[in-house]
Amino acid sequence: MKVADFDFDLPRALIAARPMEPRDAARLLVIGAGLADRGISDLPGLLRPGDILVVNDTLVIPARLHGRRGAAKVEITLHKPLGEGRWHAFAKGARKLRVGDSITFGQGVAAAVEDKGEGGEVTLDFALPQDQVLAALERLGRAPLPPYIPRAAGPDARDRADYQTIFAAKPGAIAAPTAGFHFTEPLLAALAARGIGRATLTLHVGAGTFLPVKVDDVEAHPMHAEWGNLDEATAAVINAARAKGGRVVAVGTTVARLLESAADEAGRLKAFAGDTDIFIAPGYEFRAIDLLLTNFHLPRSTLFMLVSAWAGLKVMKAAYAHAMAEAYRFYSYGDACLIHPAPGARLGDRP
Repeated sequence: MKVADFDFDLPRALIAARPMEPRDAARLLVIGAGLADRGISDLPGLLRPGDILVVNDTLVIPARLHGRRGAAKVEITLHKPLGEGRWHAFAKGARKLRVGDSITFGQGVAAAVEDKGEGGEVTLDFALPQDQVLAALERLGRAPLPPYIPRAAGPDARDRADYQTIFAAKPGAIAAPTAGFHFTEPLLAALAARGIGRATLTLHVGAGTFLPVKVDDVEAHPMHAEWGNLDEATAAVINAARAKGGRVVAVGTTVARLLESAADEAGRLKAFAGDTDIFIAPGYEFRAIDLLLTNFHLPRSTLFMLVSAWAGLKVMKAAYAHAMAEAYRFYSYGDACLIHPAPGARLGDRP
């Protein structure tokens, strides 16, 4: 398929600049045999007792740094730890950087440019233990907001709190798993009272969230690897819920991708710990999920390709056209969809 097949025009006015308050006041478009306009607070009634929500507990680190190489200003976004104080990062103005250059960030924190790659990517060595790098980020870094959220002066103090989910616990992401933004303690209590279970995994969302698709053919797009962990006990809980007839509800595309990475050929989950670069596009046969809760995604993005693989491109384009006509809020701080699969999208569903 062509990347252009996944294009659509979105009015900039529909891009949400801040999350809803309270978070569970966001709208919810239910996409299945038809379309239904609901709210996130309706979620307990839209699910069934025995269903299980799977959420991502990654915590977004303040990975955006401003530094200097001599007199020149440099903006760095760390995106993947390599151990021993070394990181893959994106650098604005990377063409002017040279291997061996030192970038100073303040308060005695500096990093050497160890290597340069394509697309502004660099490898930095802070010459510090990883816990000290993370501590320095807490002092000096900013929330790595995506570029479509307008901030004239960059991310503010409110974004440090807003750009985290209620589940955030394990530091490592440079982008939030935004479907989790919509949950509050009252909503979680209502889901539990309805008999809906919850399981937690970790996927540290990385560079692929920010990178545009620059190729013409979908199959030619390279995905950056992201680190994830699904432990054996959690895999067993999800498998047991599904075996009893409960549906696995992936809260976000990050959860969907890790579950699909951890599923065997029969759709049964196994423990997983490591990098995944899974790329899900139309034609993929899903093995591990039954429903998908997710936000509205960018045109021509790998995430819009994923939801199109799940529900069908024609269905998703119609749903997005409806959402735009009804002034739903788009992207990270926006509203959400609860998406049922298209016939044939899941293992065993094909005629």
